[in-house]
Amino acid sequence: MSIRVRMDRKFVCFAAGVLLTAAAAHAQGNLTGYWDLRVPNGDGTFRETFFELTQNGNTLTGKWYGRDPNGIPMQGSIEAGKVHFATVPPPPPPNATPGGFGGRPTVYDGALHGDTMTLTSTGFRGQTMTGEAVRSTREAAMPPAPLPLPALRDLPDNGLVRTPPMGWNSWNKFAGRVTEADVRAAADALVSTGMSKMGYIYVNIDDTWEGGRDANGNIQLNQKFHDMKALADYVHSKGLKLGIYSSPGPKNCAGYTGSFGHEAQDAKTYASWGIDYLKYDLCSARNIYKSTPEIHQALYQKMGEALQSTGRPIVFSLCQYGENDPWKWGYKAGGNLWRTTGDIRDQWESMDRIGFSQIDIATYNHPGRWNDPDMLEVGNGGMSADEYRTHMSLWSLLSAPLIAGNDLSNMSEETKSILMNGDVIAIDQDSAVHPVQRQAKQGTVEVLTRLMSDGSTVVGLFNRGNAPAPASLDWTALSTRPGFKVRDLWKHEPVNVSGTPYQATVPVHGVVLLRVTP
Repeated sequence: MSIRVRMDRKFVCFAAGVLLTAAAAHAQGNLTGYWDLRVPNGDGTFRETFFELTQNGNTLTGKWYGRDPNGIPMQGSIEAGKVHFATVPPPPPPNATPGGFGGRPTVYDGALHGDTMTLTSTGFRGQTMTGEAVRSTREAAMPPAPLPLPALRDLPDNGLVRTPPMGWNSWNKFAGRVTEADVRAAADALVSTGMSKMGYIYVNIDDTWEGGRDANGNIQLNQKFHDMKALADYVHSKGLKLGIYSSPGPKNCAGYTGSFGHEAQDAKTYASWGIDYLKYDLCSARNIYKSTPEIHQALYQKMGEALQSTGRPIVFSLCQYGENDPWKWGYKAGGNLWRTTGDIRDQWESMDRIGFSQIDIATYNHPGRWNDPDMLEVGNGGMSADEYRTHMSLWSLLSAPLIAGNDLSNMSEETKSILMNGDVIAIDQDSAVHPVQRQAKQGTVEVLTRLMSDGSTVVGLFNRGNAPAPASLDWTALSTRPGFKVRDLWKHEPVNVSGTPYQATVPVHGVVLLRVTP
């Protein structure tokens, strides 16, 4: 009797072990296959990320489908239903923007619940997002097939922005948090500060205004925006103009709805709303179309034709990060300005590298055709006042668009003095559009000059070094005639001109900006 009892206990223990093993196996699941991670944006829309996993025991490998249509490798593990994996991105290319997308992993942590996963992702800039991943298919994860593109032709000049456009854009400060109230506040601030009288007239909404599409394919607003026509009317009532954002791909860079296959429809919608400016960002179109000058020109020409066919004057801003030299063909696609670099960041290294890289292509600027080295970071807090004065001076010498990217309703007096320096703005807006030129290098000081329409010459002494640096300027080298006068455009005072060379100490990352007038 006692023997039978002992054997029953062994059987019970064995059976319990089997059940526990089965439960653990069920908790582990089999993650092999395609997944769709849906992260709520907080405005009634979702951001979707697709990835493919292969499970081998506790080990996970796979691919992340985002900016690379071939997938970025992933690796990780699953243990007792807890999931951890991360992308293994390739190193960034040599010319990549410092701190940009390449080279940094996106990390996912979460738990398996039946046939779904709750995942929290930490992105390459520290953003944290939580969503639910559900089973998907390869077809859903892959980009759509390319659509036909128009035969190349030179679109007519739309007659807009004869000088570089000036205004404000929401992205640098508000990014995906921008709301209709933020846009109205920016319009109010442009007027109340007097910035609008100095030329800042475009109020541009960047990404994350979009909802999905209705049954007829018409683009919709998300919960952060209520009535785009009413918003445009409000902006127009202030004497300003309203800008908007989209992409030739199915998704914009933040994962919202793009204009892929709906170019003409979207252009008509923008015109009906009263839109005055469109920033058109390459984004997911990279995954569909090859990167060649001809394909990019046709891709942007398709929207350029659609905008011009509406009959409404809409500034067309091409944003494809300088790929395939858009300064050589952007105007042919109907563009008024085109990004020439990757995204700027509110850091000296980013601004310095981008700004000084533009000098060699300055000859491509013409009325209505502008190189765009990205928006201003003045007032966002990542640089010193001297660095922001360099930013504003350099962009003005480059004839770059002056698109503020800070919180206009909460500016310090110092920020206002930089953005609203009329003497510096006049350089940017000079009608002659003579290109900036390199004259000399004095240690860490670069000397740039630009001829103005009135015959004066602007001279910039830029200290790119990490210590204050001496600089000198021989007036005779500027071919000035006797009787000329000189004004310091940041000190707002005349400079004493004598027979001796001009001497100055330029602060760290600072600038001395002079206008020499016959």
